Amino acid sequence: MLSKETKIYVAGHRGMVGSAIFRLLVKNGYRNVIGLESSELDLRNQQDVNVFFNENQPEVVIDAAARVGGILANSKYPYQFLMENLQIQNNLIDFSLKCGVKKFIFLGSSCIYPKMSQQPIKEEYLLNGFLEPTNEAYAISKIAGVKACEAVKKQYGLDYISLMPTNLYGPYDNFDLQSSHVLPAMIRKFHEAKEKKNITVELWGSGNPMREFLHVDDLAEAVIFSMENELKESLYNVGTGTDISIKELAKLIQQITGHKGDIKWDTTKPDGTPRKLLDISKLKNEGWESRIDLESGILSTFNWFIDNLKDIKEVKLNF
Repeated sequence: MLSKETKIYVAGHRGMVGSAIFRLLVKNGYRNVIGLESSELDLRNQQDVNVFFNENQPEVVIDAAARVGGILANSKYPYQFLMENLQIQNNLIDFSLKCGVKKFIFLGSSCIYPKMSQQPIKEEYLLNGFLEPTNEAYAISKIAGVKACEAVKKQYGLDYISLMPTNLYGPYDNFDLQSSHVLPAMIRKFHEAKEKKNITVELWGSGNPMREFLHVDDLAEAVIFSMENELKESLYNVGTGTDISIKELAKLIQQITGHKGDIKWDTTKPDGTPRKLLDISKLKNEGWESRIDLESGILSTFNWFIDNLKDIKEVKLNF
């Protein structure tokens, strides 16, 4: 049984997802939450992770650590996205098992599902078709993590589960234009274009693909819910159940940021997967659903971006 004294390790606690989970755990009264900087613990290093687990003996592990990036970064550095994510999650899952961790929550991404998957995407559609080529390496690493947790649950009867969120956004997101995802990149582009007397904003692709977006605070709520309850399945989608075209998203962000100029779509750039809408019925039937609507979520994220503009640094791709 969990208590407020349960020792919980949040891997990747300084990232957007990990920090949201860490904040919510503390807010909810958990008093024994562990988080280490990457400079203190390199999760790619097997020996270092082994020492950490043996010295700290966490009871719950939440894996929010990953090498992440947008289309550009994924396309340019597939080896690093594949290998580093495999190293991180393999070390965390394996040493959790060896050290007797009873509850493990693995966080992945909806990109694990086939590019041309039937919509909305059910958990059973995993490995039913070809992946989106632009992020195939990352997706394969995450599929391996899902299968590792599934194997632990099946073979050892331990509560190791995987949560697959849709596209995430919120405070502490990556706003670097070379490596960010679509929503934070748009926030930055429209804001900077407004500051430059409403110059034209150029965006990739046709704007036609449909995407679902989940605020990171909603995901944190889903993680805590999954931690505090024993769920029947090993894999759950986490989303809102609604999607929006990239073109409509651009108009919404343009309105929120106050940009008055034109939008130009560069159709020579890739669109990625045509549609990614998750079937969220499994987790909803367990008793959890999202609460933050897209417009208010983007507004709060934009306000956070403005408040923290001087502290937002360019992300260096150290590959």
